[in-house]
Amino acid sequence: MLGLDHLVIRCVDLGTMQRFYCDLIGCELVRHNENFDLYHLRAGAQLIDLIAVDGFLGKRGGAAPGAEGKNLDHFAIRIADFDEVALHAWVSENDLEIVEEGERFGADGAGPSIYLRDPEGNIIELKGPPDA
Repeated sequence: MLGLDHLVIRCVDLGTMQRFYCDLIGCELVRHNENFDLYHLRAGAQLIDLIAVDGFLGKRGGAAPGAEGKNLDHFAIRIADFDEVALHAWVSENDLEIVEEGERFGADGAGPSIYLRDPEGNIIELKGPPDA
């Protein structure tokens, strides 16, 4: 394992959250994906992504953060090698389920990803390098 790639936070007020993380915490806005109303903020070598609770991606998490809804959409772990055949075999051997897969943008750029659930239902993205 190389470390975390990015975190995605569901927000009720994107503007306030973006200003907080950039102006107060010191993150840098590196990209705004207008199709998904998604802000990619640089936090050192990693990214913090902000999405609207009522937006396309945010709606997947249910209600606004609170007793009935989760605030964290998923977190990504950057892996060194992305061997799709070996990863699918590992998933099968460990009786896991791939929730989603495809090319996604992360801290090192666009690259392959697979999404799994942990034992409590949290979504983990295994993120490969851009050149995989």
